[in-house]
Amino acid sequence: MKFFSDNAASVHPLVWSAMQAADQPDNGYDGDALSQQMDMAFSDLFGQPATALWVATGTAANCLVLAAMVPPFGGIVCHREAHIETDEGGAPGFYTHGAKLILAEGDAAKLTPASVHAAIDPIRPDVHRVQPHAISITQSTEYGRIYTPAEVTAISAVAQQRDLWLHMDGARFGNAVAHLGCHPAAVTADAGVDALSFGFVKNGGMGAEAIVLFGEARDTALVDSVRRMRKRAGHLQSKGRYLAAQILALLEGDLWLHNARAANAAAAELAAAAGDRLMHPVEADEVFLVLSPAEAAALRAQGFDFYDWNAPAGTPGAARLVTAWNSNPDHVAALARAIAAL
Repeated sequence: MKFFSDNAASVHPLVWSAMQAADQPDNGYDGDALSQQMDMAFSDLFGQPATALWVATGTAANCLVLAAMVPPFGGIVCHREAHIETDEGGAPGFYTHGAKLILAEGDAAKLTPASVHAAIDPIRPDVHRVQPHAISITQSTEYGRIYTPAEVTAISAVAQQRDLWLHMDGARFGNAVAHLGCHPAAVTADAGVDALSFGFVKNGGMGAEAIVLFGEARDTALVDSVRRMRKRAGHLQSKGRYLAAQILALLEGDLWLHNARAANAAAAELAAAAGDRLMHPVEADEVFLVLSPAEAAALRAQGFDFYDWNAPAGTPGAARLVTAWNSNPDHVAALARAIAAL
């Protein structure tokens, strides 16, 4: 009974069917019929013009667009615990050829206007200091917390004031929208986000993510830069129709949102059983618990798999449990009972 990560979840059957249907001769790279539908599909989803490009991984989605936004001598403001800082192996520096991550603070791994100002206001505007060129926020955060449309809008105001791009790492974007119950544009394009890394692999996909560009970002040379960097970085797959097929299948009938709601509901069931063990409010599909080594061992002895986590000061230990679009309801219920019985 595995609660390691939604990365390990199964591929949705409709995604497999779409890939099988795409197994016909067509133009290579992104010249096929399915890839050509991407812009319209995302424009329809967000209710406004959008440019969308597929890539194979979330790391590539984040770093390719940031590399187009930020020169090698520039900086990217992000939270100290953002995924691009803690879990991408230096990929932002690799893709940008040296741009610096400017680390900011904030509860639950969320940036605020105040924390962004605290990070960038002391930077002198001279050649001796790395100047910020973009802000990157993670939705949902590394602690499963969600930025509301108002919070994103407030950060966007800082970005506009300082003439910075605003990027959203949306590896779990579906879970965030499912929690908020808002239109997907309300927390992205309408809130001032220039580029979104729209995650599908964690939400029923096999190996496809999308870079989505809005507003000024899609009206500038940024789009061309991302396209060229995608090729140069080895992410312009020759049979791109299989990536497009996955994404379009998950967009069809809002399957991406249905899947995210299922994952969130499973996490909420675990959260309800955890009580005061919860380290953070559960808003997406991640549950962080205070759990001693002995308690963790007791759960594992019953067949539950999960990751140990960094324990807050004054606690005996911690764990992270992650649900997925297809978490087995019987396994979720059994884990909830086991947690409640500790």
